[in-house]
Amino acid sequence: MNLRQVRKKIKSIANVKKITKAMQMVSAIKMKKAQTAAIESKPYRLNLEKIINKLVISLDAKYSSLLTSATSVSQKKLAVLITSNKGLCGVFHFNLFRHVMQNIDLKNTDFITLGKKGALFINRSGSRILADFSQTNQLDVISAVFQTVLSNFLGSEYKEALLIYNKFINTLKYEPVIKTILPVKLEAVIGQISLSKNEYLIEPSARTIIDSLLKSFVQEEIRGAVVESLASEHSARMIAMKSATDNAEDVLYNLTFLRNQLRQEKITYELLDMVTAKESVESS
Repeated sequence: MNLRQVRKKIKSIANVKKITKAMQMVSAIKMKKAQTAAIESKPYRLNLEKIINKLVISLDAKYSSLLTSATSVSQKKLAVLITSNKGLCGVFHFNLFRHVMQNIDLKNTDFITLGKKGALFINRSGSRILADFSQTNQLDVISAVFQTVLSNFLGSEYKEALLIYNKFINTLKYEPVIKTILPVKLEAVIGQISLSKNEYLIEPSARTIIDSLLKSFVQEEIRGAVVESLASEHSARMIAMKSATDNAEDVLYNLTFLRNQLRQEKITYELLDMVTAKESVESS
């Protein structure tokens, strides 16, 4: 590699470093916004969950079609797969897809996809995509996703409805999650807190509003998964771009060192040529 090539490569790597640094900063801002949204949405879901606890503790599952699968339902499952439309986010998708392949029977599962990466993965796996919302902002289609899940579940098309996404834990950590959202698992819900059956006076009756509350709960579960997936995505991209920026700095350091070596060698050769020419003139 000559000096001109090294200089050209230094310029190219420097431009790449500017891009990765900018992407790192943008991802950090987006991650912070998504993280804040995820944190702010949790109190509502928790309080809604507590209210449902108060109502369902004295009710049998038969009082709501969302609490149990229909008796004639097939063994197939419906999964909402939440991914990203973009790449450059490290192992964000790889870990999620590996988790899906290890824990989901793809032959007996249909998918609703949010994100082009997930839709591409499902198409390649040979599974059926019931609905694809990849072309729209994920936060804008939560209601549509919920209605699609609900209508197909109540229509006895599927035994269970699942959420598959990357759960945000902190800035440096996220993990793939598979969560059952329908039928609502009352045993898990009820066991979380100590309840008093007669704390609320409900009119006209608990049975009348239980379906509405359960629907709100499931929709908020989907919303929470979308927000956490976005936070995880931006966190993964921020980390990936930081790593790329650090690598670019290392490459620039080595190339700068090589450039200086080549310049010194060039100067040395020029001096030798001058000395040789001078000696030739003097000897003649």
